[in-house]
Amino acid sequence: MTDPYIYAIVALLPISALMLVLQSNPYNALILRGILGAIAALIYSILGAADVALTEALMGTLLAISLYAIAVRSSMVVRLGILRNETTLDSPLDRLRQRQIEDLRTIFSKHYLRLELVAYDDLPTLRQALLDRDIHTTIVLNPARLDDSTPPPVEITTRIPSLHDMMRSALPSDINLTYLNPLASNLTVTEPQP
Repeated sequence: MTDPYIYAIVALLPISALMLVLQSNPYNALILRGILGAIAALIYSILGAADVALTEALMGTLLAISLYAIAVRSSMVVRLGILRNETTLDSPLDRLRQRQIEDLRTIFSKHYLRLELVAYDDLPTLRQALLDRDIHTTIVLNPARLDDSTPPPVEITTRIPSLHDMMRSALPSDINLTYLNPLASNLTVTEPQP
């Protein structure tokens, strides 16, 4: 005769598995994966399989969650290339660049991405880093049009089509946003394919 509480615990297993599959936030999915492994280990121990429960707790839950956390943490980063000496500290251009970077941070955080800034000394090195896939996106300000009437154009270039789509739908229209296909032989700016 089986105790009725075992049925309640066993029912938690498919419920937590379904919640895991439907989760869009990778960090919440990690937590749910840990809960799923803990429930499985509990069921194994209640049913008398202590060795399987211990294996599930150590390997299936603890080790898997640790490895998943490292993978999610390292793969959810957008590397933004900027020019190191593009502006002087607290200049109008610097404030504009900081505002644009914060806007990008907000856009990417909605998709659970972190923004990492990578500084380069000059524009050719910055462009080459984008082509070499060292960075995902660049932001450059053009100070040539700096006067009281027109803001300098902000140029954002990316080599990732999904990032281009995210930014295109969320950034203001006065920003020059381009997609650079690094696999194209002539390295021209193209629109990403839907």
